[in-house]
Amino acid sequence: MNQKLDRRKKYTRMVLKQSLMEILKQKPISSITIKEICDQADINRSTFYTHYGSQYDLLHQIEEEIITDLNKTLASYNYSKEEEGLQMTIKLLEYVVANKEVCETLLSEHGDVTFKKRVMKNALEHTVHNLFKAYQVDAELTEYISLFYVSGSIQVLETWLKNDMDKTPKEMAQMISNLANNGISGL
Repeated sequence: MNQKLDRRKKYTRMVLKQSLMEILKQKPISSITIKEICDQADINRSTFYTHYGSQYDLLHQIEEEIITDLNKTLASYNYSKEEEGLQMTIKLLEYVVANKEVCETLLSEHGDVTFKKRVMKNALEHTVHNLFKAYQVDAELTEYISLFYVSGSIQVLETWLKNDMDKTPKEMAQMISNLANNGISGL
């Protein structure tokens, strides 16, 4: 009996997440109502409230899943070697390809702006603690270099998504890595 309930809970949550993502493609979270999500999911409001407190809570859960997955990927690499940094970037971009719709929606103008900041914060933590150990960058410059590297990479990622991923993850990773390590002279 418990297994059946767990499957039903998982299914309900999946449908609610998919419904929110569909609506989010059309308008920002601040304009989305619980009624719209429930209508899209063909679920009543009381069922929604059994799982989530608000549309923001639902969105936050989706974002947390993405950030958790990204953190697992980032934590699995040692950035002290340039080649591993490139491989990590390829893996992250492959993750984006595998989760294209969700990433595209969350990073779009309709997504929650705090999501991008949270992604940047997590990426900065990994960058500051790992990438710059190899280069022995002055601590005062580390924050600025990390911010430049991560925010630039996110902007490149957003453009890549808008361009319908016109390059392979490996091509994008090499371009990001070259820009980060060598600036425009690396192209």
